[in-house]
Amino acid sequence: MRGTVGFVSSSAIVASGFLAAPLSAQDGSRSAPAESQAAAVADASWQPPRTSWGHPSLEGIWSTDDMRSVPRDRPEKFGARASLTPEEFAERAKRDSEQRDNVVNEQTFSARGEVGVRTFGYSSLIIDPPNGRMPAMTEAGLARREPRDQGTFGPGPFDDFGDFTLYDRCITRGILGSLFPVIYGNGLRIVQNPTTVALSYEMIHDTRVIRLDGRPQLEDGIRQYLGSSRGRWDGDTLVVETENLTDQTSIGPNGNGTRHSDGMKITERFTRVDPEMIEYVATLEDPVTYTAPFTIRMMLTTQPNYHVYEYSCHEGNGAVAHSLSGERAYERAVAEARAKGQPLPERIPSAFNLAPLPEDEDAFFDINAGE
Repeated sequence: MRGTVGFVSSSAIVASGFLAAPLSAQDGSRSAPAESQAAAVADASWQPPRTSWGHPSLEGIWSTDDMRSVPRDRPEKFGARASLTPEEFAERAKRDSEQRDNVVNEQTFSARGEVGVRTFGYSSLIIDPPNGRMPAMTEAGLARREPRDQGTFGPGPFDDFGDFTLYDRCITRGILGSLFPVIYGNGLRIVQNPTTVALSYEMIHDTRVIRLDGRPQLEDGIRQYLGSSRGRWDGDTLVVETENLTDQTSIGPNGNGTRHSDGMKITERFTRVDPEMIEYVATLEDPVTYTAPFTIRMMLTTQPNYHVYEYSCHEGNGAVAHSLSGERAYERAVAEARAKGQPLPERIPSAFNLAPLPEDEDAFFDINAGE
């Protein structure tokens, strides 16, 4: 796909001064944005690798780790600019390099997050509308806001399972929520055959099966968390249209935030633009929830020695059980305080999402001492 809402053209890169010789994928110095070094930009005659039956190959293990320094919504200071200036890019590349060094050489495992190996010059993930920002929500969309949209990222209350997001419950993060770069688990495995493409997201272990055989969408009364996806090839671009969604996920990191309606339609475009890059462009239409359609672009890239492992979400996951038990403990504390005529206890710690530290130093112990 080419044009204003697709892959940035070689002529636009030359005009902005970004065209440069390709750098190693692991070279943290980054003198030019990674998108300017894609094979499809450097060589207009470049062709993507193909499967034995002739379709462009999208197969492999990909990641959105390289997108972590690109904001979803464009900062207002950038206006309608879809790309950073060379000076702005240099600042981002420096921050990315420092973050990589920090993660690899300084942080402990518990504090570190995944980082990519490339720096992109996009000013935002949203590329349409022209200001690069998610359109305002409609009154109907705003009316859908509930505490449950935040789940354990919010203050509750937590009375039953319905007060938790599908992410909290290890069910799904939704289509876009499964691709937005977060602290870890940004992998994606793609496999193909002549009539099917399957996408397996690393976190929450969702797999979408996209049919290419021309079959119609599911009946309107059937709703699925990941919808009903039908694909077709438009030249070298895989176009996927998804309908029949539920209203239980959101267009936010990990699928959190105010939920969209079950009438949302998502049109995705996957274009192989480099041996190590797939351009991903998704247009979302939901007039019930948003005042206008909007389009998001990410680059799916390879990462050195990246493997997608089983995501055993329920193992050691106490989010739901602990929140419910904590709510019941608070209710008992309130009842006890009322019975004694005492002030009611604070419902949540003043430090959001953090339990207050013990005041007694004897409550602390050195976990490395084997005690």
